Amino acid sequence: MTGSGYHYNLGLKFYKIADTFSDNIAFKYPSDEMYTYREVNILSNKIACYLLKKAVDKGDVVAVFNEKSHYAYSLMLACLKIGAIYTNLDTSSPWARLHKILNTCQPKIIFLDQERLSLKTNLAEHFSGTGLIELFDEEFKLEVDNFEDQNLDETVNVNGSDPAYIMFTSGSTGFPKGAVMSHSNVLNFIDWGRQTFGVNETDIFTNANPVYFDNSVFDFYISIFNGATLVPIGHELAKSPKQLVEAINQSRCTVWFSVPSLLVYLLSTRALSKSDFTTVKRMSFGGEGFPKNKLQQLYQLFGDRMTLFNVYGPTECTCICSSYIISERDFDNMSELAPLGHIAPNFGYEILPLDENNQNIGELALLGPCVGLGYYNDFSRTASSFVQNEKSCFTQIMYKTGDLVEIASNGYLHFKGRIDNQVKHMGYRIELEEVEAAFSSLTYVNEVGVVYEKLTPELGQIKAFVSLGDTNKDDKNILADIKNLLPPYMVPRVVAILPILPKNSNGKIDRKQLAELK
Repeated sequence: MTGSGYHYNLGLKFYKIADTFSDNIAFKYPSDEMYTYREVNILSNKIACYLLKKAVDKGDVVAVFNEKSHYAYSLMLACLKIGAIYTNLDTSSPWARLHKILNTCQPKIIFLDQERLSLKTNLAEHFSGTGLIELFDEEFKLEVDNFEDQNLDETVNVNGSDPAYIMFTSGSTGFPKGAVMSHSNVLNFIDWGRQTFGVNETDIFTNANPVYFDNSVFDFYISIFNGATLVPIGHELAKSPKQLVEAINQSRCTVWFSVPSLLVYLLSTRALSKSDFTTVKRMSFGGEGFPKNKLQQLYQLFGDRMTLFNVYGPTECTCICSSYIISERDFDNMSELAPLGHIAPNFGYEILPLDENNQNIGELALLGPCVGLGYYNDFSRTASSFVQNEKSCFTQIMYKTGDLVEIASNGYLHFKGRIDNQVKHMGYRIELEEVEAAFSSLTYVNEVGVVYEKLTPELGQIKAFVSLGDTNKDDKNILADIKNLLPPYMVPRVVAILPILPKNSNGKIDRKQLAELK
């Protein structure tokens, strides 16, 4: 099995990687705890046997509240080997949102990476009949250890079109969307990443991104499936700028990927200096626009000794679909964002113009082998976003990104905004309707309108306007209630209470008027 040069699924691919780089370090923690590819391969084989014993079959969903233990990463690999579909979930997300996600994907089994009593209680109450609850505790570890190490015959029955993972993103109806990516989607992404970033087995990748966030797809797959080393950074460490920088320095990382917000934070807190990140050779960032003044500051620090990549791509298309190398000329114009660059090889695209008289600007629709399978258990939203290319005389599905782009004369794509009510905030993709849905679930809220206020061309804040029923609640009370329903990055900065919300001629809440209110 390991000798074959044809890897049509991720399990076969990892067997080959683990065989080739068996003594290399796969995971190296800032605590100096480390695991070789041989050890990870054996552990993932044993966890795969455990899943099979629990009657987890090909196509079943395995949910993991992943906090970056080597057991959690090995569980992901185990799922890939037997054709199960993993989904990584956020332990800090409000239960109301997690309940929607779990109801959508209906996992066969649920894992907690650490003991979380309140979460465990909720899971036991609501999912005792549909999903087992397993902790990565001593009992689990002992049972897993009793299995024999063996490469699994089940792996050969997984084909490239089978789902590999589900990544949940914000949904416009108040229900998160579960983007499904296939084995062949990710295999193509791995090859692209190796070529674009010049990755080899000597590289050491940072993993500061949360595992439930799609930037982590780059961290995990481009490192582990190319024989490199991954340095998992825990949530608490990632929140401390000086400790984070020190951990990257001590781990001698060579590849960094994050949202611009994290780099802006490190710059703003003066945690980064010229003497830091001396081993980093390639630094990439994506998920939102990088404020030009801060990007220039970063370039002045590191541009002479590392390559800076501005990358772009939706969750639905395997994380990244374009990359652009930053150079000095990008600071000639400080009023616009850096280009998205050319679309990646093995992708195609169409620009769906909003104005027939200008074919160079419109919604970006992506084509090719990195376009995902759709949204899990959500045929209507899949049908509206994954559509037939009308220019093709055969079946050719493209993903409508909702991103407004303009193509320049040199072929570069430039991001111009969103065509719908979706925003990028703090590196996360948020549909404001999901925020509105949370407010609407509060019994004392009569009406709600949520807008996104641009503070600068690159930065903004979420603002909510509400009219209330019979209640003494003030804005602080309302925010306290909302924090129980939404993750921190979706909580509005401002909540304004109005007697009645303005309406347009159709009787609908007029968000344009709301956006003009101060």
